[in-house]
Amino acid sequence: MKLIAIARAADHSRASLRRVVHGFLQVRCFQHDFVPRDPSVKPKKYKYPAFYDPYGPRPPPSEKIVQLAEQIAALPPEERRQIGPALGLKLSHPKLETISTEGMELGSAAGGGAGAGAAKVEEKTAFDVKLEKFDAAAKIKVIKEVRAFTNLGLKEAKELVEKVPVVLKQGVTKDEANSIIEKIKAAGGSAVME
Repeated sequence: MKLIAIARAADHSRASLRRVVHGFLQVRCFQHDFVPRDPSVKPKKYKYPAFYDPYGPRPPPSEKIVQLAEQIAALPPEERRQIGPALGLKLSHPKLETISTEGMELGSAAGGGAGAGAAKVEEKTAFDVKLEKFDAAAKIKVIKEVRAFTNLGLKEAKELVEKVPVVLKQGVTKDEANSIIEKIKAAGGSAVME
């Protein structure tokens, strides 16, 4: 009984406290320099440039530059193509080097697809070792060899070997791939280099 009376008293005091706090939260804050907008005034319209120029407006080109641009435009296309390299030599700009795209997948953007790939044959430097098959009697030896060069645990190596054909190691050199293939062959398995 006493406990119920204490709970009711606490609930009553909380309710009165809520009303007091609720009254304090009904405050509206205004900025000290706030001036209400005149409803009859239309909003300002700003002119935005067609594109963003971070350097700001530039002065118009000089008459000499305009004449030079007109002379270049009047040249035939063959001579116009020679202007860039000639200016590069005259101003001693460094020659642009081609960027190697080895290892990047460019898709059809590589230009030419299979025909361009056949014309330029590159020597492969990274190989994958794939386990093709193994003797059932030599399964434990093959698992031990796989554990030796993959740093896998016994369970992971066993699951990997049981998924034959499976890629055991990727991106290894030719010498390393050949040594792995020899070790697997000695253990009773058959592996190939891709």
